[in-house]
Amino acid sequence: MTRTLRTLPALAQAGLIEAQQLPALERVAAQYAVAVTPAMSELMDEPGIARQFLPDLAELTVLPGEDADPVGDLSHMPTEGVVHRYPDRALLKVTHTCAVYCRFCFRREMVGPTAEVPALSAQALTAAIAYIAGRPEIWEVILTGGDPLVLSPRRLAAIMGRLAAIDHVKVIRLHTRVPAVDPDAVTDALVSALKAPGKAVYVALHANHPSELTPAARAACAKFVDAGIPMVGQTVLLKGVNDDPAVLEALLRAMVETRIKPYYLHHGDLARGTSHLRTTLAEGQAVMRELRGRLSGLAQPTYVLDIPGGHGKVPVGPDYLGHDGEVEDPNGTLHPYPPKV
Repeated sequence: MTRTLRTLPALAQAGLIEAQQLPALERVAAQYAVAVTPAMSELMDEPGIARQFLPDLAELTVLPGEDADPVGDLSHMPTEGVVHRYPDRALLKVTHTCAVYCRFCFRREMVGPTAEVPALSAQALTAAIAYIAGRPEIWEVILTGGDPLVLSPRRLAAIMGRLAAIDHVKVIRLHTRVPAVDPDAVTDALVSALKAPGKAVYVALHANHPSELTPAARAACAKFVDAGIPMVGQTVLLKGVNDDPAVLEALLRAMVETRIKPYYLHHGDLARGTSHLRTTLAEGQAVMRELRGRLSGLAQPTYVLDIPGGHGKVPVGPDYLGHDGEVEDPNGTLHPYPPKV
C-alpha cells in the first residue's frame, strides 16, 4: 500500500475485507469515517490491529447508555474548539481530521470527512486562543481533535507560537496516533514545529497493540525524544485487542523501551456502536492485577474511567486494601498493616 485507504471498495481491493461484505458495511461507512494508512495496512494479519481499524457490522448495534458525546465534551465547551473541564487545563481541538479512524473512538461522530467543521477556522482559532489567554488558571493546553499532527508544520508552528506567547500557559501537550500509524509523516520540520520556547512540550502517543510499535514507529518517536520532547503513552483497553495481560504487558514494555512513559489505560467509553470492543470494569481490573508485581512500575499506567456526562476521569484500578487493616500483596496474600509485633 502506498496511500491511505478511505473507502470500502479500496479496502476490498487491498484484500482487507471481502467483496461480498460491501453492501452490508456501507451502512457503517456512511455513519463512521474509515481510513487505514499504509503502515497499518501492512499489519492487518494481526487481529489486534484489524479490530481497531476495519469497519464491523457490530458497529450498527447501539446499546442503552451509549451516546454520541459519551465523555460530555459539549457540556464543557465555552467556545468552539475549547473543552474546559478541569480548572488548570483545557483541550484545544484544532482539527477533526485523523490519519486513521478507530472503530472505538469516543469522538467518532465528530471526526472525519463528514465532520461539520473539519478544522477550526482562523476566526474560531483566534477566539479559542483568546479564551485561553483570558483564563490565568489554565496551566496546560492539550492539542487534540482529531489528530493535531495531521496539520502542516507551518500551521502547527503558528499555533504553538500563539500558545507560547501566553505567560500562564506553562505546558503544551499534543495527543496523537501519527508516530505509530503514519511514521513517515514525522519529519524534522514537524518536530521543529512543536518547539515552544519557555514551555514544557509533551507528545502523548495513543497505541493499543505492541505490533503498532514497529521499527519505523520507534524511529519516529525517537525524533521527538531526541529533540527534547518527552513522550507519554495512552492506551484504550479493548476486547480482542489488548485485554490479554500478556499482550498489554508487551505493549507497555515496548513503550518504555521506546522512551515513552505509559500514562493512562482508558476504560472503553460508551460511544455508540462500540460494545463489541468494550470490556467490563472487573475484567480491566483483573488485567491490571495480573501486571502488578511482574511489570516494572515505570511501565504501569493508571487505569481510568471517564465518567459519562462530563464528570471527569477517575482511577478504577484494583484495590489492595483488605478488611481490618490488611493489605494484599501482588501474589494475593493478605498482610496486616502496620505489622503486628
